[in-house]
Amino acid sequence: MNSPSNTHLKLVGYVLWIFGFTGAHRFYYGKPITGTIWFFTFGLFLIGWVIDLFLIPGMDRQADFRYRAGRLDYNVAWLLLTFLGAFGIHRFYLGKVITGLIYLLTGGLFGLGILFDLWTLNGQVSEVNAREVLKG
Repeated sequence: MNSPSNTHLKLVGYVLWIFGFTGAHRFYYGKPITGTIWFFTFGLFLIGWVIDLFLIPGMDRQADFRYRAGRLDYNVAWLLLTFLGAFGIHRFYLGKVITGLIYLLTGGLFGLGILFDLWTLNGQVSEVNAREVLKG
């Protein structure tokens, strides 16, 4: 069995959990469907949000097994998306300068780009990290 690569941190998970009624911590741990449900139901009417306080260690462990570590840090990318997403700073961090500029000029592509990135950021970081490994 492979050992986890510690791509996600519990501390970041708990910081995002504070905003968890928006689903932020669920998106962070690669659970976009339940993240979206939490977003539209205010943390599953706050009940799911409270329960997640105890589920974060397990979600963290699963994410560490699921995602590829590398040059880009998932935690930095997620903090940039969460707090500066409308400015596209996370896109610049990923090396996506053109879309970073578009986000900067359009408020995160009018919010729809931010929603897209909530669903796909873990995969985007994994993709860049995998490319780095292939380059050698």
